Order: sequence, then C-alpha cells, then structure tokens
Amino acid sequence: MSSLRLSVFATATCVACFAAPQAGAQENSDANEEARQETVYVEGRRISQTDEAIGLNEATNTVAVTREELLSAPSGISGLKMLETLPGFNVQTDGALGLYEFGNSVTVRAFNLQQIGFVLDGVPMGRSDAFGGSPIFRYVDNENLGSVVASPGAGDVSLPSYASLGPIVSYNTVAPSDEAGGKIAYTIGDDNLERSFIKLETGDINGFSAYISRSKTDSDLWRGPGSIDREHIEGKVRYEFDSDTFLQFNYVHNDFFDYDSPSGPESVFEDDYYYGYSPIIPEEGCVDPQPGVYDYNGDGVADGDDFTPIYTGGTCTQYYQDRINIRDDALYSLNFETDITPGLMFKATAYQEEKDGYGVSPDSYSNTLGRYTGQAAVGLDVVHPRGVQFGLSEVGGTRKGAVAGVEWDVANHTLEIGGWYEDEDYHRTQARLNKTNGSADGDVLWDETAYYRRDYTSYRETVQLYIKDTISLLEDRLKLEVGIKSLNVDYSLEGYRDYNDYYRVDPDNEGEYLPGFGPQDISAEYEDNFLPMIGAVYDLNTFDQVFASYSQNYALPRGADDVFSIASTDAATDPLPAPEGEESENWEIGIRTNRPEFYGSASLFYTTFDNRLVEGSVINPATEQPEVYYINAGETEAYGIELSGVYQPSVFNDQLYFNGNLTYNNAESKDAFGGNPAGSTLADSPKWLFTGGVTYEPTPWLVANVSGKYTGKRYADYAESYEMEDYTVLSAYLDLGGPNDFGIPENVSLRFNVDNLLDEEVETAFVYAGSAYFRPLNPRTFQATLTVNF
Repeated sequence: MSSLRLSVFATATCVACFAAPQAGAQENSDANEEARQETVYVEGRRISQTDEAIGLNEATNTVAVTREELLSAPSGISGLKMLETLPGFNVQTDGALGLYEFGNSVTVRAFNLQQIGFVLDGVPMGRSDAFGGSPIFRYVDNENLGSVVASPGAGDVSLPSYASLGPIVSYNTVAPSDEAGGKIAYTIGDDNLERSFIKLETGDINGFSAYISRSKTDSDLWRGPGSIDREHIEGKVRYEFDSDTFLQFNYVHNDFFDYDSPSGPESVFEDDYYYGYSPIIPEEGCVDPQPGVYDYNGDGVADGDDFTPIYTGGTCTQYYQDRINIRDDALYSLNFETDITPGLMFKATAYQEEKDGYGVSPDSYSNTLGRYTGQAAVGLDVVHPRGVQFGLSEVGGTRKGAVAGVEWDVANHTLEIGGWYEDEDYHRTQARLNKTNGSADGDVLWDETAYYRRDYTSYRETVQLYIKDTISLLEDRLKLEVGIKSLNVDYSLEGYRDYNDYYRVDPDNEGEYLPGFGPQDISAEYEDNFLPMIGAVYDLNTFDQVFASYSQNYALPRGADDVFSIASTDAATDPLPAPEGEESENWEIGIRTNRPEFYGSASLFYTTFDNRLVEGSVINPATEQPEVYYINAGETEAYGIELSGVYQPSVFNDQLYFNGNLTYNNAESKDAFGGNPAGSTLADSPKWLFTGGVTYEPTPWLVANVSGKYTGKRYADYAESYEMEDYTVLSAYLDLGGPNDFGIPENVSLRFNVDNLLDEEVETAFVYAGSAYFRPLNPRTFQATLTVNF
C-alpha cells in the first residue's frame, strides 16, 4: 500500500470511528452510572481494557498499552519499542526487537527520548542515556508488565522526574498471582534467535505472595558479525496486612552484552543494505609498518627495534571484535501503602540502583599518535602506541532515593501532597590502551595507556515537592484538577573533563605543548518552585467525556554531562556559562468515548519550549561515527492532533475488530541557531504518523492480527537539508491456544510473529542531528514462541 493511500485510509478509519452513532445524554449522573454498568463494551482477547487504553476520567490525554496487547508482542521486544503503537510516539529502533541501545530514537510532540520521564512501579528512571543512564528497556520484561501508561503532553505533578518536559510514561508490573504456578516459554527465530522465559509463583500464603522470573535472549545481529546476549531477572515479594495495607519488595537485574553495528550515510546502504563491521582483520589497507625506536617501558631509555608498529592502516579499525557494549545493572525498590484513617492513604517507595559497564571502540594509530605525543610531552605516564588501540569507556554509579505522599478524600476533594528525593553519582572514564602486536585481536595491555581522555564523576541531588487537589462538582460529572510542583537539582562535576584538562596545544608556538587545566570542579543549580498544572474532565453523557489541561514544566538540561565536560577553559579562572534549564508549556483539549462497538479519544495540543538543547555532531576520525555535542536552539513549538480508537462492528459477530492511531504533529524551531534558519521542522519529527491493525478471533483458540505503521517524511537535521523518506512497515501474529476440541491442553499456546512482513528496505533511525548518518530497517523477521502455563 502506498504512503498516500495509507494516509487516506488512516484518516478515513479514524473519522469513521468517531462518526459512530451517538447515544443521548442521561438526565443525571446516577442514570449515567447505571447505564455504564448495564452496557457491554468492546471486548476481545487482544483488546486493551478501555478505561486504561483511553485514560477514562483523566484530565490529560492519557493512553496505554495494556496486558492484552503486551502478550501479543514479539518475545523479548524492547520496553521502548512497546510505545510505537501509542498515538503521537515516533519510535525508531535498530532490529526487530529494538535491543541495540545506541539505535533508539523517540520523539513525541516537541520532545525526544531524553525529555520524556519514565517511571517503573513508582521508581523514577532518571536519564535515558545509554552511557550512565537508566533507560527503561533494561528494567522490564514483556511478560511481567501489566500496562504501559503514557501522557504525551502533561504528566501528573505527582510523578517524579527531572527529565520530563511534559511527557511521562509509567511502566507497571503485575502483582504476584493468588494461585501457585508459573510459566515457561521458549522462542526461536531468524538471526539464530533463542529466548527462554521461566516464571515461578508462590501463590497467596496467608497474605504472602512472590514470584521470580528469568529470561535469556541470544541472537546474532541482523547485519554484520556479532551477537546480542541478555540475561534478565525480575523478582517480587509482597505481603498484604489487610485489603488496604501492603509491603512489596521488587528486584530487577539486567546483564547485557552486544556488538556494535555501524550507522552510515544513505549512500553506504544504497551500495550495501547489510553493511556491517568486518568479521576478520582486513589485510588490504591495514598492514602499514611504521619503523621507529620507542621507549615502551617508560624508563627514559629507548628499547631498540624490539617492536615496529605494523597494524596502522585506516581499515584496521573496522574489526567487529573491537566494538562491544557491556552493561550490568540492578534495581532494588520497596513499596509501602496503608490507610492511616478511612479516606487518608499513605504511599511510599524507596529504591537503589547500581550501574556498571563499559564500551569499547578502536582508535587508529595515527589519531592515537597525535594524542600520545602531546600527553608525553607534558610528562603524563603514557606509552607509545603499538598499532590499533583498545578504546575503553567505563561507566558506573549509584542512584538512591525515595518517593512518598498522602492522599486525603474529604468532602468533594481529593488532596494529594508529597515529594521525591534522589542522590545520584555517575563515574565515567575514557582511555586508549595498547594491545599485543598492535593488532585489533591482540590481548589488552592494561599497563600501557597510550592516552587519556576523561575521568570524572558527576553528581545530581534532586528534590521535588507537589500538592494537588481534585475537586468533584456537578454530581461528580465535572472534576477539576489543580496542582503545583517544585523542582530543585544541584548538579556538580569533578575530575578530568576532556583532552584539555590533560594537555593543551600552545597557541603561540605550533608543535609545542602546555600542561592541561588539571582536574576541575564545576557546579550549577537548577530550580523552579512554581510549576502549575490545571485540568478538567467533564461527563457529557453516559459514554462521552471532554477534557482539557495546561501545565508548565522544567527540566535539567538534556545531556548535562556532555555539556559540562567541555574542556575549553579552566573552570576556576574562566568558567563557561552553565546552560539554562529547559522549560515548556503544554495545552491540550480533547474528547473520549466508550461505546458498545467503539472506544477512542481525540485531542488537540499546543506546546512551547524554551532553552531547548539539540544535538549537533561531528564525525570522530578514529571511529568514523558521529560524536554528539549540544546547541541551545532557543524556542520551539509544536501543535497538532492525536486520534486513537478501537472499532468492533457487531455485523461480524464480535469476531473482527479494527484499531488505529493517527497523529498530525507540526514541530518547528522559532529561533535561528547554529546556522539553522528559524521556522525549520525539528529533526526526526514527522508530521504524520499512523498505526493500525485488524484482529480476527473466529474461535476461542485462535487470534490473528495484521498491523501497519506509517512514518511520514522527516528530516535528519534542523535545516531541512537531509530528508528521510516516508515508509510503511507491516507486522503480523497468529496465536493458537485456549479452549479447543482437539484435545490439546488449554494451558499450552503457540504464537507466530513476523516483523516487516513485506520486507521493506528503508533508512529509519538516524544517529545524531546534523550528521545524516542512518540505520536501516531490519528485513522480514520471523519468530515462534511456545508457552506453557502451569
């Protein structure tokens, strides 16, 4: 189906849905509630619960992916990729499962991934950066999620986040089952995919219940050599003292290893769509002996011709074994909830996250030699490069904090008061080490550092407070929400930021070197004590609601570590100005409906954004990949409409239903910046997005679905010079299991999933704005999953 035809089909589908016959208003709220209770609404094994799916009774546009949908997704899918079925979310990932951490791109309205807040079972997830952050996809398995609830524009003031400028996404895991048992699932698929999942449940034992699960995912990369290896463990222990009081401990551990895959200009994938790194050390252009006499042991005496660097050519850095990512993360949290008195609830969550890992990318001999020469000249303990270098980037740190609040129902008010405190430290180092024989497949010589780049620790101390009142009026048909939050983030960075803190080139004497600025101590405070949110939701009748909201938001500048680690001056004598905190205002108004054959929502939104930091990039000559830096783009704005709905016409005996989301989003810069003109469309922001599908349930033991995702034309930069073509990708699944006449146990099911059904070839995610470096869409990919519940 062409892009134009699909757009027309999408618009017609959503318009037809909202043109469904309207029911008359009831005379009062009691009649409304009675009618709701007696009406049979849209239902099916793969249809979301309507109140969650369309945010019933919410004052903001709130949409959700619920458990029914999650259980239909491909086994092992990334927690981020789950968002692509929601209206407004432009999600681009690398691979069918979206597990490659450096291949993710998300935009919604005027915001991108680093400006969205994520919360897991009450725990704020902090930054989404692959380096040192807490991206949500490391902490969830599809099988344990109950829902993914998103507010694309104006999240609740009670939700904790220093990153969100409006959008908030809450991932909610299921509680332990009341019944003892478990689940075993095994998946095989293309690219040698193997995934196992096992979960054991204790059941309810006098108020005590628990589960533990483990998944193991192994797969080859879909292009180029290398693999993905993910081991994920989740556990939950819960004790219910009574119906209103519980204590719950949660544990997540994620052990992840994968190889890099390269991005590239469009021309690269036109020549070779499956372009990847080399499975062997290239000989042509790689072996280039560099004769010389070097002091390798650092005693000041030349060691003679005992070694001559050989692997020094440019292609030596294309070997895949030199490009890996390793992460080992754990999250512990404790939830407590109780009713202090009738109508007065107390909720609290304490948590600690431990992060560790490193990444490796090679560095060329010529690039290393230049850095080594300068650092050796100022007396640093560096060793002459032997050839291709082992480029080590280590990350680690700890986040710990607590969220607490009370909720008081009094008269026609629900009053909420609470706060959040978090303390985070993050340590990052970068250095280039020698390898035996100077070869990319040599052993790392841990005592031979060819040059240093970074060694710093950043700290964030965050305090957020909020108060919110929900007022019920007009016999509960109208609910007003008025809230205020304050946010304070103390940021500091200590240590060596970048090259100039180690050594500098003398500007007055070419070829001469000066000592670096040395370790630095930088700090900044980000604070806004008045961030209001006001909203309303009104019942028009039994089936329809209108809603509206306005909010102001404030956030720590995205990429703060990258911004503060610029080492162009001595921070003690000539400090660089700290970037301004990012600010936004969000307006939205909409309508939602819940009817026997159809449920859906529609919203109009307008967002303004000040002090927006955007990504620029340069190509690193050592890795031949883009390296990001940030620019203040001033003010941007976005406006548009989001439609979503599910339609189950009775003419098909409730066996066939249609779902669709349509988004129009015009997001553009208001100010000129960095040579980019004002009025340009924001990078990676398509004006049109559509997702839709058809699901067929002819019997209790069969569910079949075909879904499509259309991404409209967008740009890879802020000057509209690198256009990315629009594209459509289809997926499908077939689920067999449940009550049947064949004698097959009802606790056994078999699911087939296929991604990119028509095997489209197109560039999808881009790496950094300004570079026009892209990643291609994965080819048609199959998987099959056998599940046994017991």
